[in-house]
Amino acid sequence: MVQMIASFFSLYVATLLLLIGSGLFNTYMGLRLTAEHVSELWVGGLIAVYYLGLVFGARMGHRVIMRVGHIRAYAATAAIVTITILVLALVDNLWIWLGFRFVAGIAMVTQFVVLESWLNEQTENSQRGRVFAFYMVCSSCGTVLGQLSLTLFTNLNYEPLIFAAMCSALCLVPVALTRRLHPALQMPAPIHARYYFARVPLSLLVLFVAGILTGAFYGLAPVYALKQGLDNSQVAVFLAAGVAAGLLAQWPLGWLADRVNRAGMIRMSALVLVLVAVPLWGWWSFPYWALVIFSCLLGALQFTLYPLGAAFANDNIDPERRVGLSAILYMIYGLGACVGPLVAGLLMREFGTSMYFVFLSVCALVLVGFVRPQRVTGAHLSQDAPTQFVPMSDSLQSSNVVANLDPRVDVGSDVSFVTPEEEGGAPHVDSSQAVPFPPEGEPAAAEGAGQPESARNEYDDSADGEGDAEGINKR
Repeated sequence: MVQMIASFFSLYVATLLLLIGSGLFNTYMGLRLTAEHVSELWVGGLIAVYYLGLVFGARMGHRVIMRVGHIRAYAATAAIVTITILVLALVDNLWIWLGFRFVAGIAMVTQFVVLESWLNEQTENSQRGRVFAFYMVCSSCGTVLGQLSLTLFTNLNYEPLIFAAMCSALCLVPVALTRRLHPALQMPAPIHARYYFARVPLSLLVLFVAGILTGAFYGLAPVYALKQGLDNSQVAVFLAAGVAAGLLAQWPLGWLADRVNRAGMIRMSALVLVLVAVPLWGWWSFPYWALVIFSCLLGALQFTLYPLGAAFANDNIDPERRVGLSAILYMIYGLGACVGPLVAGLLMREFGTSMYFVFLSVCALVLVGFVRPQRVTGAHLSQDAPTQFVPMSDSLQSSNVVANLDPRVDVGSDVSFVTPEEEGGAPHVDSSQAVPFPPEGEPAAAEGAGQPESARNEYDDSADGEGDAEGINKR
């Protein structure tokens, strides 16, 4: 293990520094704008446009890397991120901030494409799981340390911006000086959205809601905490506690997720999330220590929805299509993170800061209503289901290359570049219903027989009164 960490030490250090700067900046921005009495809608919008840049930048970043190589692309985008941070110390126009935050999202996700593709390309299959587990720990610890570093600054002036810019510039050093071989250039997996929406719609819903909750947390939770009377240092601890709890909860939850029905576990987590958020609707005022406990509980529940939904989806996608699946999961998650801060910010502006937790509860209730174990059968179960639960970072700042992080995926045999029509002639999709994609030559209803309970994850149309042997593939 020590030898493995040492071999990728420069990339791990770069990841840690990158996330420290990002974690500090996102929290600082919410606190500063709130202190200046800027509308919650603007705070949410600045976070939303940043995540929009992350989503679209993944594809753009791949093109830059293919053109100039990994180190040059990383150096250029690190410089751009540093500039977008420093310029906010000089300009107070919120419209200009919007543009720079979008550019920052595009540039930063390119840095993650470089780091992740580098790790993936130079990792043995037998070590890939451990290599990326430590990478995820570095990502999450960087986010937590970035938020905690706000406690070093008593004033919300230019000083936190300078510190974030220093971290952004410093993350250049370990990559520029690394002696590792440059990774081979890789093509991003295409996104055959129609196929995945037909095969795993419930999983995509889980990922969309998880993105909404994550984006709203990073954008509006600092605003809520500040308006509850917490000072800047306490707000930083409040946020860091939630992220840290989400990280630590992934291992015990992963052990449980591999042994129980995943649809039922997602629904139960969502239900508990609703109940935990209800006391924060504005009925009572809580002291600082109680708010930190609530943050830990909420973080453990909401930041584990992404890996749960991803495992739920992988159970019903053939192994050779999982690279493409990860691309669509990332995009749906990112779009949710764009929507969440905007809607939560609008509600908080119109009805008060406690609407943040009302909004959280409503989102969780959507999962409770739609993700029901009785609606799943296993009609299109993958051969290796239940797939192993893979812990994933909560920060969203990962690239489409995350598909390759999963040690179960054999990228060399992946058919994501082949359209479903080319592979087997998929039927036309009616917008009002899902379309079954059974394994060739085998009736859909026959799949899943004798599988473990946790693997029975496909939608059964008979639950709505129209079921037969076609077992519609909704997830």
